[in-house]
Amino acid sequence: QVQLVESGGGLVEPGGSLTLSCAASERTSSSYGVGWFRQAPGKEREFLACITWAAGVSITAIPVKGRFTISRDGAKNTVYLQMDSLKPEDTAVYYCASARRRIGPDVVDYDYWGQGTQVTVSS
Repeated sequence: QVQLVESGGGLVEPGGSLTLSCAASERTSSSYGVGWFRQAPGKEREFLACITWAAGVSITAIPVKGRFTISRDGAKNTVYLQMDSLKPEDTAVYYCASARRRIGPDVVDYDYWGQGTQVTVSS
């Protein structure tokens, strides 16, 4: 079983940047890749980006493309989400999730989830 721990959330002013980290307890034997999602109060969980461990192939959702960048460090079993030009509407709880077979924008593709980290964008 893969355990995931997110970190790096917090309060940031509009236009600012944050880098979220997702530390995984295992990698290649149990996980094909990792995705980032977010959920704002009263809204559905929203796909942001995902990346494969082996080749680093990534997909970024169109609404955040150009502002959010996903990357991974295999040696550290860690996936990052660099977020730039943050807006108040980016305020949400951010989750990372691990998939055993495939990655993509669908929540159902992911087998393990972290507990989330809060990101608040406000002046």
